Amino acid sequence: MTRRLVSGVVVGALAAAFAGSLAAQQVDPKSYIPGVAGCNPQNCGYVLSATGTPDNNVVRSAVYNGSRGLSGNLCYRTGYWTPAMAIEACEPDLVPKPPPPPPAVVPPAPPPPPPPPPPPPPAVQKITLASKALFDFDKAVVKPEGKAAIDSEIISKLSQVQKLELVLVTGHTDRIGTQQYNQRLSERRADAVRDYLVSKGVPRDKIETLGMGKTQPVPGVVCTMTNFKALVACLAPNRRVEVEVKGEGVIRR
Repeated sequence: MTRRLVSGVVVGALAAAFAGSLAAQQVDPKSYIPGVAGCNPQNCGYVLSATGTPDNNVVRSAVYNGSRGLSGNLCYRTGYWTPAMAIEACEPDLVPKPPPPPPAVVPPAPPPPPPPPPPPPPAVQKITLASKALFDFDKAVVKPEGKAAIDSEIISKLSQVQKLELVLVTGHTDRIGTQQYNQRLSERRADAVRDYLVSKGVPRDKIETLGMGKTQPVPGVVCTMTNFKALVACLAPNRRVEVEVKGEGVIRR
């Protein structure tokens, strides 16, 4: 943008020349487009108009007949003008620009919530029923007192299971007799308990039976007597049926 350094006298002469040019060209006054610029009179380095308003008191060139004549963007500097006196309306390239606003601070996204803990594994409750209460010696028919024991020790507990997954019935024997015989006896006793559980409403497909024969004696039971009745009585803890209940919400004793 071209800058001009003029005095007040020159400004008057320019104004008279513009007026003469308008008269000679018979330009429609409505085509006159004045420039607009305001400057503080106390510290202004531009020629001011005596009749201008505070927001439009800088003498500027104007536009006549559209593209003909002088551009309306030129302000007239005084002899004491310095770059520090530049104003935005006249010389925007000399006016310091305000710093750009700081970038908006985007708060970090909150961390995702932790995954829910895995459901607890199904609880397992193991109940041991003594064969003495369930069966007569060397028998696999559940006695009435054995049925009562199953009702109180197992059936009552199953009512506390929200989701039954498995009932494992395992039969055991003592060491008297061969493993083959005791294996079959332990299986028959497990089946007898299973059948009674089914009769009390336990789903048959939820029950598994297993016979261990005499392979898993109770630790700590030591019987060395030679008297048969005494030996049978001593080995009674080994003649047992164990029931394991697996499911959600099992209440342990």
